[in-house]
Amino acid sequence: MRPDDSREGQEPRYARLGYVAINVSDLDRSADFYEQLWGLQPNGGIDDQLRFFRCSANHHDFILAKGEPGLKRIGWQMESEADIDRIADRLRRHGHATIEVDPAETALLRQGRSVRFADPYTGATHEYFASIEQEKDAWSPTLANIQRIGHLVLKTPRFHEAVNFYNNVLNFPTSDRIGDVVNFMRCFPNPLHHSIGLSNSESNGLHHVNFMVSEIDDIGRALWRFRKNDVPIVRGPGRHPPSGSVFLYVLDPNGITIEYSYGMEEFPEGNARDHRVLPAVPESIDYWGAPTDKRLGKIGIVESLV
Repeated sequence: MRPDDSREGQEPRYARLGYVAINVSDLDRSADFYEQLWGLQPNGGIDDQLRFFRCSANHHDFILAKGEPGLKRIGWQMESEADIDRIADRLRRHGHATIEVDPAETALLRQGRSVRFADPYTGATHEYFASIEQEKDAWSPTLANIQRIGHLVLKTPRFHEAVNFYNNVLNFPTSDRIGDVVNFMRCFPNPLHHSIGLSNSESNGLHHVNFMVSEIDDIGRALWRFRKNDVPIVRGPGRHPPSGSVFLYVLDPNGITIEYSYGMEEFPEGNARDHRVLPAVPESIDYWGAPTDKRLGKIGIVESLV
């Protein structure tokens, strides 16, 4: 189903998932992990408050902030300034307040004009911007050939309401669904199978953050690198049936689940296939049958599938 505001040229258009910001308890420990074991490039920040990291030419793709561990914010890069206005107008028409980010903060973020709103269904803060500073030095992968920050999955007890909101207000078409358990959506017209997922859970929260790599060997090398360095492996390697991605999930120093993945189905802007509804069984999340390490936390149906 396409959004309810279907006037030609009026739907907000996304370029990509811009960045993900997470809160962590110890900035130095987490910064060391994401640079030395995950393979992101540090790019400044404020020592006792936040650190920027990149895996592209953009100033940042990932932010660590000091705070109670979990999701801080999701940044979406829009195709144009007009698309910022379109998403803000649409949100306000549906009763959701938006705020303009203070210019002093956008200057710190090296972004242009930015707008935020709080999603009542997942508890996540979303931010919309159209421009971000480009670094003079090319992105040079180190430990892994990271292509981009790929997606994140949010947990919500208001699953059906949230899916309807993301489909019809935020302009995220569903690519595939696993029963009433997980819904995978792309930020239109970005072609990647999903930039966000919603997981049917008992409480709000961040399920995981994904980074896409360019070689399947990156998955294999990471597996042994993490084992040698006692990084907890949650699940994988395996292969997701909905998107076709090869995956590996681990825990960062705060117990936040992060994922490497290789490969993903891409959709055309027009005449895209209809989304599929897969049964809510483990085989719908992994062709290979990789187990979840249940010692690492409470594992319910959502956690066992994703």
